[in-house]
Amino acid sequence: MNEKLIKVTASIGLLSGGILGMVGSFLPSPSLRSLAWSLDGVGLIISGALLAVYYLRKGYDATAAGFLIFTIGEALILSSSGVNLDAHVTSFGAGASLWAASLALISFQKVFPMFVRSTGFIAAALFTAVSIQIFTGSPINALTRPLPFYVYPFFAATIFGWAWKLIRTPP
Repeated sequence: MNEKLIKVTASIGLLSGGILGMVGSFLPSPSLRSLAWSLDGVGLIISGALLAVYYLRKGYDATAAGFLIFTIGEALILSSSGVNLDAHVTSFGAGASLWAASLALISFQKVFPMFVRSTGFIAAALFTAVSIQIFTGSPINALTRPLPFYVYPFFAATIFGWAWKLIRTPP
């Protein structure tokens, strides 16, 4: 797969994943939410895998590792996006902790613009708090307010920033 195709495919997956993830958070029907989040998860997993390879080839090993961790975390999140969110809280907590680690690792690298890195750091800190709450027994799920519900705008801004950087960077 050539560089341009990787960047376009990854950008489409990031954009569609970010949009469907946010839309799913507001859908009143659990089955429609599950469908939106499942499609979101597949798009982000494809993008994460492609970006891990892309940045590894470019010599950005830590960024590549961040996207690999992101992909693993997203796979756990995908497994917890079923109709009954309370039945999959531990998978969501594990995925959120890997999201936090990956966002921090990617944001520490100087690959993306400072605004994108900043939203990534904020999302990483908030997802860390969510994971700690879940693993210490707090009764929360993926839609609990204030956290994790209010983390998603920072997360989506980071994902959209990654896509924007890919689209704007010449081959």
